[in-house]
Amino acid sequence: MGIVSAVWIFDCLVALWVSFPSAKSWRKSFAFRLRQGGAKLNFDLHRSGGVWLWGILLMLAVTSVSLNLGREVMKPVISVFSTVAPTPFEARKPSRIDAPVEPELSREQAIALAVDHVRALGWNAPPGEIFYAHRFGIYGVSFFFPERDESDDGMGNPWIYLDGVTGRVVSSKVPGTGSAGDVFMQAQLPLHSGRILGMPGRILISITGLAVATLSVTGVILWARKRRAKKRSDAARAAACRAA
Repeated sequence: MGIVSAVWIFDCLVALWVSFPSAKSWRKSFAFRLRQGGAKLNFDLHRSGGVWLWGILLMLAVTSVSLNLGREVMKPVISVFSTVAPTPFEARKPSRIDAPVEPELSREQAIALAVDHVRALGWNAPPGEIFYAHRFGIYGVSFFFPERDESDDGMGNPWIYLDGVTGRVVSSKVPGTGSAGDVFMQAQLPLHSGRILGMPGRILISITGLAVATLSVTGVILWARKRRAKKRSDAARAAACRAA
């Protein structure tokens, strides 16, 4: 998926260049010939539809690379321009699947330690979610008020990560804080899912998904028509050569 997304980024750039062949006729690349229908409308749906959605499509392609190849591709690229702090899971080598790290702290103890830590930081929200990553030996505790849970909206909730054996705080994640690179990486899933804008954003991404399917279908139709036209042209040329 990451490789396909990288190709998608390249395709977006090529598509933009192909969609504006002439500076004088740039308006045509935004128009839809609805009344003419048929082949012309199919062409406009593919070209103009892609132009109108170009920014969102490029964003989805970039965030797809981040979500699938974040550590391998996106973080090294972003690190050229800004520092990016490693996640607690990147800083540790995972154990074998058949040899999980058993915690010495109970969930109640982990929550209590996390609460003590965040109160010292001035956080007032109560703990609302906890998980344990067995291959890394890490507890994750999230803090939020029930009526202000942003797990499905915005940039998400803040997290504290603790060592499951020692109880030591190994990392924290507060959405919207850190270096420019950190904020960029934090925003990838919210951008890709549309949740950064709440319900309107998720609706927009859903509609964009349907639009991508439309672009795919119209693209196949364009290819098939060009292929048929080429075959007819080759056949006519061959017949002319035989007649000569």
